[in-house]
Amino acid sequence: MSRPIEDYALLGDTRTVALVSKEGSIDWFCPGRIDRPACFAALLGTPDHGRWKLAPKAEPKRVTRRYLDDSLVLETLVETDEGTVAVVDYMPIPKGPRSTTIVRHVEGRTGRVAMEMELVLRFAYGQVIPWVRRVEGGLVATAGADEVGLSTLVPLGGQDYRTFSAFEVGAGECVPFRLTWRPTFDAPPKALPPRDELRDTLAFWGGWAHHKLPDHERWDEAVLRSLLTLKALVYAPSGGIAAAATTSLPETIGGERNWDYRFCWLRDSALILDAFLHAGFTEEAVAFRNWLVRVAAGKPSQLQVLFGVGGERFVRETTIPLPGYENSVPVRVGNAAEGQFQLDNYGQVLDLQHAARRAGIPIDKESWRVETALVRHVAEVWREPDCGIWEIRGRPRHFTHSKVMAWVALDRAVRAIEDHGVPGPLQRWRELRSRIHKEVLDEGFNAKRNSFVQYYGGNGLDASLLLIPALGFLPPDDPRVLGTIDAVRRDLCDDGFVLRYEALSGVDGLKGDEGSFLVCSFWLVDALCLAGRRDEAEELFEKLLAVRNDVGLLAEEYDPRLKRQLGNFPQAFSHVGLITSAHRLERARAGGR
Repeated sequence: MSRPIEDYALLGDTRTVALVSKEGSIDWFCPGRIDRPACFAALLGTPDHGRWKLAPKAEPKRVTRRYLDDSLVLETLVETDEGTVAVVDYMPIPKGPRSTTIVRHVEGRTGRVAMEMELVLRFAYGQVIPWVRRVEGGLVATAGADEVGLSTLVPLGGQDYRTFSAFEVGAGECVPFRLTWRPTFDAPPKALPPRDELRDTLAFWGGWAHHKLPDHERWDEAVLRSLLTLKALVYAPSGGIAAAATTSLPETIGGERNWDYRFCWLRDSALILDAFLHAGFTEEAVAFRNWLVRVAAGKPSQLQVLFGVGGERFVRETTIPLPGYENSVPVRVGNAAEGQFQLDNYGQVLDLQHAARRAGIPIDKESWRVETALVRHVAEVWREPDCGIWEIRGRPRHFTHSKVMAWVALDRAVRAIEDHGVPGPLQRWRELRSRIHKEVLDEGFNAKRNSFVQYYGGNGLDASLLLIPALGFLPPDDPRVLGTIDAVRRDLCDDGFVLRYEALSGVDGLKGDEGSFLVCSFWLVDALCLAGRRDEAEELFEKLLAVRNDVGLLAEEYDPRLKRQLGNFPQAFSHVGLITSAHRLERARAGGR
C-alpha cells in the first residue's frame, strides 16, 4: 500500500533528491542526478521495486519529524513502548564529480529500542536486481554502470535479494549507516567521520539559508522552507532547475495524467529564479542565466519548452512497467511536452531577465544577444496558436495567457532599451507591443461573462488569467481584471481552492479529473492583494499554508474533498507561489503593492 504523498520528506544534495516516509522508508531515489533512473522506486510500485527502510521493530506510538537548523537534515523521532529513538537522515554535499551519498544515524534517546533495517536495491526503476557481494563493514551492489556501497557497524544478512539487519540502540548510542552510489568506472569516494559529515551538511544549508531575507513576520518559516526546497531542486553543476522531484505521481488517484517533472522547464525555472531574487539570492539567478545562454544557442525557433537539468535536449517520453502510485498508470519517464510550441515561455524568460536587472544584476552582452533573438522570434510567431501554459495535448489554440506573455516579451525588451540603453529597434517593438495589447483586449475578453477567457472565441475560464495584473498588462483595479477575479472565485474554485481551467477538461482524451492546482490558488491570493482585498487574500493564504505537510512541503495539487495532496512532490511551482504571495502580502502590509 502506497503512503500518502504528504507523508514524505525531502532529502537533497544539490544534485539529486530522495523521499523518505514517516515510517522511515526511502521510497524514491535517483542516484547522481534528479532525472536519472531510480534505484528506490517503491513510491511508484511496491517494496520489491526498491526501498531502504529503517524503523523500530515494535509498532510506534508516536512519530514526529522536523528539519534541523534550517537545513535538509531530517530528524524523525519515534516513540515506542521500549523507548524513544531518532533517525537522522541527510545527504552530504558531494565533494567529487559524480557520487551520491545518503547517511542515516539511528540515535537512542530513551530506553533500549529494537530496530530493523531492510535494503532493497533495484536499479533502472525497479527492474534490475544487482549483484551483491560482502565486504568488510558492509556490502557492494553492482549492476552495469551503477554501484552502491553500504557501510555500517551492525551485522547484515541477505535473503530473496534483500539485505536485512536487526539490532538494538540504547539511550546515548548512535548506529550510523552510509549508502553511496557511484558509477562503476569511478574510484570510491573518501568518507568523512559521520559526525564531521553531519556538521558539514548542516553548515552548508545553514550558510546558504542565513542570507538576509525579507521580513515576512508570521511567514518566515514557511518562506524559508520553500526556498530550501527550491534550492534542493537546483542541479548545482549546471544551474538547471527541476520542476519537481518525482515522476508520475497522479493528478487524480487511478487516473492517467501522470507526468515526469524532473526536468528544467524554462517557465518554471524563470519563476523559481524570480522567487530567489525576491529573497536576495542572486547566485542562482546568474547560474541560470548562464545555463539559459547555453541551451538557447542556435536558432530561437528550436528553443525547447524543457531540457534535462544539464541542458540536454532529448527527453523523449516513454512508459515503464511499474504498477504506479495507488495503481495510477501509465508510469512515464521523459516528457512529450519537449516538442510543443508554447508561446508563453519566451515572455517568461524575458520577464526573468527584467527581474534580474531590477535586482541589480548587470546586463551581460551575450545574455542580451539571446534576449533580442528571442524577441525577434516572438515578433514572427506571436499570431500562431500554441499549446499554452498547461501543455494541452489537444489541438493548438490562441490562448489568451500566451498572447499576454508575448506582450510581456516585447514590454520587457522595450523597457531594457529605455532604462539601460541597450541596442534594439525601440519604435518597432513599441508598436508591436501596442498591437498585441489591443488584440488581447479585443479577442481575449468575454463581455457576457465579464471575464478574460482561456482562448480567443471561447468562454471558459483559466486560472493563468489571474496573472494579468501581476504582469503589468492591466492595472489591478481595472474592471476587466476585477471581473476575472470574481468569475474565477465563483466558477473555478472547489472549496476555495482554484482549478486550472474549465473549458478544455477531457480534451486530451485521458481518464480522470484533477485536483486544484496549488499555484493557481496562490495566484488568486496575489490578484486579491493587488486589487486591495488584502483580508480576503490573507485568509486564502493561511488556508493554503495549512495544506503543507508536517515538514512544510507541497505537492502540485490538493483535493479538498479527500484532504490529500496530489501530483508530483515537492512541486517547485507550488513553493514559488507561496514565496511570491508572502512577499506581496508583506509589501501590502507595508503600504505598497
